[in-house]
Amino acid sequence: MKVQFFFIEKVPVLKDRTRLKKFIPTIFSKEEKRLGSLSYVFCSDDYLLEINKSYLNHNYYTDIITFCLSEPSLPVDGDIYISIDRVRDNAKNHETSIKEELHRVIFHGALHLCGYKDKSTKDEKLMRQMEDKYLKSYFK
Repeated sequence: MKVQFFFIEKVPVLKDRTRLKKFIPTIFSKEEKRLGSLSYVFCSDDYLLEINKSYLNHNYYTDIITFCLSEPSLPVDGDIYISIDRVRDNAKNHETSIKEELHRVIFHGALHLCGYKDKSTKDEKLMRQMEDKYLKSYFK
């Protein structure tokens, strides 16, 4: 199990990266998924917009894009791209700290790789519950 962080243009507020890298695999084990390797790429709005256009044919800003790189029966391998610009704006709009919003998005990407969706209202509600569960566990 390997979790890596990469920083392109923007460096987020991640004070305890070692602890976070150890915590993320617990999400997969609690969700009964095997984790292979996981890369988080922290970047700008413009960088993530180009990925959104190139790979998903979407022409809008987003806070996160998650790519599952593994076959269903194998350990989960994935790349998660996070826009620090969007995280900052979302934190302001939701009246929460950048630290909490950043961790929410980090866990959100892991949850996507565990099979959680967020396209329907019902799925989005469950995703938020799971994010809150892991935020509470991490920050206890």
